[in-house]
Amino acid sequence: MIEESVISRVLGTALRTGGDFAEVFVEDKRSSSAVLDDGRVEELTSGRDRGAGIRVVVGDTTGFAHTADLTEAGLSAAAEAAAAAARSGGGGTRTIVLTRQDAPVPNVVEILPGDVPKARKVELLTRANETARAQGGAISQVSASYGDSRRRILVANSDGLLAGDDQVKTFFAVSCVATGDTGMQTGRESVGHTVGFELFDRYDVEDLARRAADRALTKLNARPAPSGQMPVVIGSGGGGVLFHEACGHGLEADLVGKSASVFKGRVGELVASPTVTIVDDGTMGGEWGCFAIDDEGHAAQRNVLIQDGVLTDYMWDLLRARKEGRQSSGNGRRQSYQYLPMVRMTNTYLLNGPDDPAEIIASTDKGVYVKHLGGGQVNTATGDFVFGMTEAYLIENGEITEPLREGNLIGNGPEVLTRIDALGNDFAMGPPGTCGKDGQGVPVGDGVPTLRVSSLTIGGTAA
Repeated sequence: MIEESVISRVLGTALRTGGDFAEVFVEDKRSSSAVLDDGRVEELTSGRDRGAGIRVVVGDTTGFAHTADLTEAGLSAAAEAAAAAARSGGGGTRTIVLTRQDAPVPNVVEILPGDVPKARKVELLTRANETARAQGGAISQVSASYGDSRRRILVANSDGLLAGDDQVKTFFAVSCVATGDTGMQTGRESVGHTVGFELFDRYDVEDLARRAADRALTKLNARPAPSGQMPVVIGSGGGGVLFHEACGHGLEADLVGKSASVFKGRVGELVASPTVTIVDDGTMGGEWGCFAIDDEGHAAQRNVLIQDGVLTDYMWDLLRARKEGRQSSGNGRRQSYQYLPMVRMTNTYLLNGPDDPAEIIASTDKGVYVKHLGGGQVNTATGDFVFGMTEAYLIENGEITEPLREGNLIGNGPEVLTRIDALGNDFAMGPPGTCGKDGQGVPVGDGVPTLRVSSLTIGGTAA
């Protein structure tokens, strides 16, 4: 993307006034999307975003500048601006010798989406729309969306690191609205992987559309969700977002360092049921949060955060790891070249347990089965959370019975970890997600096997 000699000189410029550390992050991202709503293509867009972000660190102060001008003059101006923000004065020249570092590629892209005609992408939307509407006259609205991106990055720093990555992602989603005597109910299905257009050789958009429509239709006959504390069984793949939000963020080293995490100072302690092992893994080939290198140039890693219920480590970016005299865990991520990196999750999940999923249901006399969770809110300092249930059912006498209207799960992340009393052997990853933190969004994945929490508060409307 840029000659190594140019990057070396720019890093030297960044350090000329006495910086301790300098970094150049270059990004070239191309993306396209299409949206069909109510039978018409409402959007068909493509774009390109290209530029560089430069940071300079002096002691505990970081200076940062970004530019869309990738000439040497443009990069040098940004480097000088970042250095000035970190420290004024000084002088001298420092030469940086760069050594290219290759990281394992987590997956192979077979068909670049940019090579696929737009007509083929629109045809996927049309098929999904027709299939969803064919599921019943109560389907009143259908929206289908397609997206792809190719993000090429280059990272170099004053430690001599030089690394690059080429990340291709493809996404598809169908949302349906069903209208009946109980009002309007919604259903949604989505799929997204770090792969090319071959995604649609592995997933049938018509099947996604049927499932989205069936979910909306089923909820027309749903009864109000109950209220109060009771056992909750969370289905395979569908509840990973709860652990991402309620526990994962609290294991990010920047929040720990700010005393904004309930897990601060608890490494080595039993913080979960002994059956629980939680992993953050950027190497999961093809998953939404995978990559070869993070946005600081470090190879993706598989990091065990909680092992057999014991907190073993946090997630780290480069600068916080350096302060602790350790290595980055490959969790330094940023939304684009216009942002500084921070500690972020990749693919966060609970490992399989020993239990038969069917037996988990059968041994639950009364409770709620949550097949899919939606968005929610969490206080990382306390672990308290509220999550929406987008698809849930009653459990009565060990059987899944009536569907429930949308309600909330209310609880505390650390308490949930200790209250997991059954963990299935049917692990699955959930749908693709975008994690928001401090104004930045990055792609992430999450997953769980079927599990049971002995007691959670259901915020429903039933008397």
